[in-house]
Amino acid sequence: MKIAHNIRILHDTMGELVNETFVNYEQYSIFLKLIDGCLAHKEHFDFFNGSDYLVHIPYRVLVDSIILTKMDEMGVIEMAKSKIEAYVTRS
Repeated sequence: MKIAHNIRILHDTMGELVNETFVNYEQYSIFLKLIDGCLAHKEHFDFFNGSDYLVHIPYRVLVDSIILTKMDEMGVIEMAKSKIEAYVTRS
């Protein structure tokens, strides 16, 4: 079983802004540090994965949001389902 790390950014009026799941702990840690750095330095949160996924959240929205993290054990079926859902929602 692999451990899946999830980051969700929720805003009370705009709903779910980000919902990312990472199987690689280093990627999860870098993404979380990016969010923390934006909050600490009062900057906008910008993320581009290099091909098809772009996120821009202004600081005023980010600071009013709730950021949730969690870790789950994830089996092969759950990993495949997560990848398929990510592909379908981004297409």
